[in-house]
Amino acid sequence: MISNQALLLLMLSNLWPSMALPFMPGNIGNLFGMPESDGRILQRSKRGWMWNQFFLLEEYTGNDHQYVGKLHTNVDKGDGNVKYVLTGEGAGTLFLIDEKSGDIHATKRLDREEKAMYTLHAKVLNRNTNEELEPDTEFNIKIHDINDNAPKFAKEIYFASVPEMSEVGTSVATVTATDADDQTYGNSAKLVYSILQGQPYFSVDSENGTIKTALPGMDREVKENYQVVIQAKDMAGQMGGLSGTTTVSITLSDVNDSPPRFAIHSFRVTAVESTEIGGAIGRIKADDPDVGHNAEMEYSIVGGHDTFNIITDQITQEGIIIIKKALDYESKRDYEFRVEVRNTYLDARFIHGVQFKDYATVKVTVEDVDEPPVFTRNPYIIEVHEDTAAGSFVGVVMARDPDADNKPVKYSIDRHTDLERLFNVDSVNGTITTLKALDREMSKWHNISVVATENSNPRQTTRVPVFIKVLDVNDNAPEFAMSYDTFVCENVKAGQLIQTISAVDTDEPLVGHKFVFSMSGGNPNFTIVDKEDNTANIVTRRGGFSRREMSMYFLPVVISDNDYPIQSSTSTLIVRVCACDSRGNMQSCNPEVLPFSDGLTTGALVAILLCVIILLMIVVLFAALRRQRKKEPLIISKEDVRDNVVSYNDEGGGEEDTQAFDIGTLRNPEVMDANKLRRDIIPEMLFPFRRTSPIKDNTDVRDFINGRLQENDSDPTAPPYDSLATYAYEGSGSLAESLSSLESAATEGDQEYDFLSNWGPQFKKLAEMYIGRSPDRET
Repeated sequence: MISNQALLLLMLSNLWPSMALPFMPGNIGNLFGMPESDGRILQRSKRGWMWNQFFLLEEYTGNDHQYVGKLHTNVDKGDGNVKYVLTGEGAGTLFLIDEKSGDIHATKRLDREEKAMYTLHAKVLNRNTNEELEPDTEFNIKIHDINDNAPKFAKEIYFASVPEMSEVGTSVATVTATDADDQTYGNSAKLVYSILQGQPYFSVDSENGTIKTALPGMDREVKENYQVVIQAKDMAGQMGGLSGTTTVSITLSDVNDSPPRFAIHSFRVTAVESTEIGGAIGRIKADDPDVGHNAEMEYSIVGGHDTFNIITDQITQEGIIIIKKALDYESKRDYEFRVEVRNTYLDARFIHGVQFKDYATVKVTVEDVDEPPVFTRNPYIIEVHEDTAAGSFVGVVMARDPDADNKPVKYSIDRHTDLERLFNVDSVNGTITTLKALDREMSKWHNISVVATENSNPRQTTRVPVFIKVLDVNDNAPEFAMSYDTFVCENVKAGQLIQTISAVDTDEPLVGHKFVFSMSGGNPNFTIVDKEDNTANIVTRRGGFSRREMSMYFLPVVISDNDYPIQSSTSTLIVRVCACDSRGNMQSCNPEVLPFSDGLTTGALVAILLCVIILLMIVVLFAALRRQRKKEPLIISKEDVRDNVVSYNDEGGGEEDTQAFDIGTLRNPEVMDANKLRRDIIPEMLFPFRRTSPIKDNTDVRDFINGRLQENDSDPTAPPYDSLATYAYEGSGSLAESLSSLESAATEGDQEYDFLSNWGPQFKKLAEMYIGRSPDRET
């Protein structure tokens, strides 16, 4: 067995360049997975296999198959009876084994970065019987790494920033590369970083790829962007190692290390005197090479100023000069002040020894413009008495041209504010006068607008409101405050209060109203008591009033004021006499008519309304009577024959009407429809049809008619329809001749009806109707 092991070592010695362990006597045990000896004698157990692990270099470039190793067992006597079988990863494709010798070869070039180790299984069989001589045993083929992969960075370009003026060694960014080679074996994956471009401003840590500042005082205002090229090289940076590069774009971020500065320290601004308060007249700007909030500036006027102010435009960082007080070219034309600018945000690291503010002088020149006239007051308040006559003086308005030329001004009233044309203004001196008399009770205030216009430039106008207050004059007499409904009970006692009255006055005296109440003439029934608070009581002087004697009393009440001149009026108080209960509650009063009422009473309105209704009823009745028509009866007779008349309420069509009756039935009675009724109209009442006896052939029409007459005479239920017209057919030898009136040449007045009595009992009724009729009756 020892000789077999020595033989296996000789075979593996050929593979030593791919072995991971040096071929030394002390490492033989490790090669086969045995522990190192500590001086003791080791007892080896018997085993049939004499191999453990194979190593194979990647990226083999030879033309033949790459030899991996040899499998051998002590049961192989060299007689060819042993067969080696290989299974597992890549067996039969990547790896081939010689069945007789046990030599293993790789058929393709292998890459460790794709797969670093393959696990296979080997067993030994009897070639003749396929009997398994050695059990299935696992072994590994480890691919030995070579330096065939260059380092790679994750990005082709990196972006980083660092504050300007940073100290040396300030970390900027860290960039790392990766190497696909085996990091556990050799230096194939050991990387070293170096800087190829970007010196002397930056440096890189060779081990971890950290980029740092290498130059102090780097100023963003001098140079802002830097391109740094970093290289990563394997094999620990030795000659022959592979390398990869990346670019790092480094930007210096701004810090507030630069103060604002005026490019020029004297500014001249021109402003027109008509500029409104708050309006801008100019801009000034200081320069700050910083950016962002580090470049934000704040402007101010040193010591402040009464007329001007300066604010900062946050977008453009300019100082805007605005007006605080109206400019006047005529009073002052030139101004001068000092402006200070400073940074809003300061960095404490850079304020030492540097003044972060600057100053400039601003000179403002005011230009003259043609200004509109200016009134001496705005607004005007004028008082005038209401008794002022038309053409009287009210007041004066005055305006002047503020320009140096002091051009003349004319005045006018805006008539939109004086639609009633109550006032007028003198166009030269501005005197306001009245055109009409004023009435304070109509309007206490008049608000008009007076316009001042330059004579030489009508576009230059100014308006001023003029408020004219109309002062009161005592020109109105007091009167009752309301309409009083006063009554006195018949059972009233003397000295009883029946009404409290008050007064109103449209005038407004300065000391307030004071009314005096009195009753003109002596009144034996009532008296008035002035309460001296602008009210008065009406009190009875006696008791026992009677409605029969007097139903109504008229009391003249005189009301006077205390203003000058004194105004007074007499108002009439109507007192009704009413019946009251014991408590003094009114129960009934005589009807009254208010003679002093401006309108109609309720009773008068009701009477008028009743008259109108009666007239309308008479008109409607008269119209109905005129439209009513009296209907005359068809037959005037002493006998009532209405039960034999059926009205169809229809007018026949005359002799040309062939639809109402069919005369063919008379000529051919056999074809008559038993149930056939009138086709043109439905009678008001229907009777049951009565079948008649058939007529024999060759029967004379006269016999036929006589038979029908006899049947109908004996039938009490058969009404005489208007079918009498169907009997107009004349048979031969008729004694009655024609019944038609069309063949009669005589008028109705010449007609004689005596012959009807000779026609038999059938025409008795007809004879009575016509023979006994008055000759003057209309048919």
